[in-house]
Amino acid sequence: MISNKNLARIAGLLYLIVIATGLFAEVFVRQAFNVSGDALKTANNIQSSETLFRLGIVADIVNFIFGLPCVLIIYFLFKRINKFLLQLALLFVIVQTAIIGVNLLHQTTPLLMLGNSAYLQTFQPSQLATLSQLSLNIQGVGYAIGLVFFGCYCLLVGYVIFNSKIVPKLLGILYMISGIGYLINSFTMLLSKGFANPIFSYVAIPIFIGELAFCLWLLIKGIDNSEVFNPND
Repeated sequence: MISNKNLARIAGLLYLIVIATGLFAEVFVRQAFNVSGDALKTANNIQSSETLFRLGIVADIVNFIFGLPCVLIIYFLFKRINKFLLQLALLFVIVQTAIIGVNLLHQTTPLLMLGNSAYLQTFQPSQLATLSQLSLNIQGVGYAIGLVFFGCYCLLVGYVIFNSKIVPKLLGILYMISGIGYLINSFTMLLSKGFANPIFSYVAIPIFIGELAFCLWLLIKGIDNSEVFNPND
């Protein structure tokens, strides 16, 4: 048996890894490598720092591996508050993981196109760069679609947290704001011409604050340990 406090701290640690890998993959790889409107520069960035680009893909996979047990633990910790809403939230996050996981294939495509394989010699470098850029753009759109479902997850979990008495209500409010931020960010991108995303830097901060606050509370403060976790409960 594992006490709720220790279980919450495990979830907090897993969530911290999720946040760190997600930030690395998005900010330090995808955002850093992609040069808007210049496919050749983007291709050169990938070729000159291929290992870092590959690490971004690995970081996303690690994000999924640690993220799924994290949301499952959160479900067990809060399911007595509203089991139905948390089950619905789990469905949303599973769909999100599946969409973004499969969508990662588009991020690996540039590595294949720019790999100097013999069968690619019929293409000009500019053509390969353009196709690579297209693949990355598709990845960006797919990522936005996946985050719609994660935004719904955050809204549902935030509402449950707000209605619980085991963590401060402020954490629930901040987590719901994160969910709203994800939805605004994704729908703005999907509705914009050329799938532009001009508000990313504005919504990223409240999203980060909401998730990090909940993560650190679980990791440092934990949950009331008066009860014991039973996986069959």
